[in-house]
Amino acid sequence: MKLIRFGEAGLEKPGVELDGVRYDVSGFVNDYDEDFFAGDALVQLQSTFDKEKAPIVSNIIRLGAPVKRPGKIICIGLNYRKHAAESGMDEPAEPVVFFKATSSMMGPNDTIIIPKNSRKTDWEVELAVVIGKRANYISKEEALDHVAGYMLHNDVSEREFQIERGGQWVKGKSCDTFAPLGPYLVTNDEVADPNNMRLWLTLNGKKMQDGNTSDFIFNVQHVVSYLSQFMSLMPGDIISTGTPEGVGFGQKPPFYLKDGDVIELGIDDLGSAKQEVQDYAS
Repeated sequence: MKLIRFGEAGLEKPGVELDGVRYDVSGFVNDYDEDFFAGDALVQLQSTFDKEKAPIVSNIIRLGAPVKRPGKIICIGLNYRKHAAESGMDEPAEPVVFFKATSSMMGPNDTIIIPKNSRKTDWEVELAVVIGKRANYISKEEALDHVAGYMLHNDVSEREFQIERGGQWVKGKSCDTFAPLGPYLVTNDEVADPNNMRLWLTLNGKKMQDGNTSDFIFNVQHVVSYLSQFMSLMPGDIISTGTPEGVGFGQKPPFYLKDGDVIELGIDDLGSAKQEVQDYAS
């Protein structure tokens, strides 16, 4: 099942997309939040949804992030072998972990705002994992049983804030509009292998990233199990699993987003998104 949230920013309603048609399910569920994923609401929705009884949603209506603001967004850095190489960094011995503020979330086709005083705003297409039930000290073999589904994520990053300003990476990852998510959450049962999915990104029509999660250093099972050793993974939490090679930071010479740029990105079976870029002062 594909879960969507639609409507004006801050007023989104839950829906589903089936065979390219969007349906309003706000009469069945309140929203796709921690309470929804923690209980059996997803199973009930999958088993009882009747498209004949659900209002159709126009495809011109804005989509929001498929998950209502979660407790946390956890990101994994340098998790593709080729991306670590283009960054000039050794492959990590353990997952590199950082947080991204949930206030950075927005819809898949909303506008990315280059933040005030930014000089190095960059793109990163990523596979995002949504936790379906609480996970503490779980094994790799148990990990996928704790996953509700998967989404497309552009982990927009300001490299100067991230790398050159001291402290933690979170500063370069958490600006408003830096987490476009969706178009939808595809439930776990519809994804055969999250560790073998093609993902891509273009900038102004030019292919910048074209990779596959098979290049992971630490696969989805490893990451979910690993994080659960250090913190409770709660229903609705998002884990973003890293980006393949082809980011602006890795170009020779490096270059970054500017006002008027257009990004398109996608993951096979998880849909695609399009984001225009605008300066903070525009």
